[in-house]
Amino acid sequence: MKRLALLMAATLAALVLAGPAGAITFGQLDTTNKYPHVGALIAEWDLDEPGVKKILCSGTLIRENPGSGTSNVFMTASHCTAFLPSVGVEPNEVWVTFDPSFDEDNPGASVLVPGTYNTHPQFACCGFNDTHDVAVVELAQNRTGAARLPTLNQLNGMALRGERFTAVGYGTVREDKTGGPHSLFFDGKRRYATQSFSSLVKSWLKLSMNPSTGSGGTCFGDSGGPHFLRDTNLVLSLTVTGDRFCRATDVTYRVDTASARAFLDDFVTLP
Repeated sequence: MKRLALLMAATLAALVLAGPAGAITFGQLDTTNKYPHVGALIAEWDLDEPGVKKILCSGTLIRENPGSGTSNVFMTASHCTAFLPSVGVEPNEVWVTFDPSFDEDNPGASVLVPGTYNTHPQFACCGFNDTHDVAVVELAQNRTGAARLPTLNQLNGMALRGERFTAVGYGTVREDKTGGPHSLFFDGKRRYATQSFSSLVKSWLKLSMNPSTGSGGTCFGDSGGPHFLRDTNLVLSLTVTGDRFCRATDVTYRVDTASARAFLDDFVTLP
């Protein structure tokens, strides 16, 4: 629970939200590497264990060029990267792994790609309507298999009722409906879960994560993970927050808005 307390203390000071979210609840392990473009953001961020590489957040490799599946741009949440200076992590002191699992006791077993993080300059500046909660990590090498970004305001023109979405991430897991906080555990493995639509507002796509209605979702531990349209590689939003017990609503930050695109445009060619 130390990883949660430290991260939440830093981010709650900046955001008037229910708390950072991430990882997967009521989902399944990505045993076939179905989502190779989803990775974990790694840093030596825990003051209780200095020098130990740990998962901080999740994220997605996004396309640098419209006709190419290669990229060195990893999209995550700004409340992840904005936290790092407070614990002395410099911009170039992060790594990303696209391995399906990361063992914090044996980090050398994973392929770690070094990178430099870039926090949105307006993160948490202007209220809940738009928290500018999107960031990127520029990797030291290109990777193949990048995910696609949506067009401007693509969600506004979609028939969302009855649509399904897929959340992907690493981190804290919940598989028990009745166990409360004691049912949460962490194993550093990539998981995914499908979700149904709840509502759409200016900067937020809200999704159901109620297991009683067949949906899974995200929980505490590693925000910034993607929410894909169905089982495609079109990422529409990022994990940011939700209800405190990881049972009802997933509140995700849209990446199709003019605001999000203005930031991403500095790093990738947008569709």
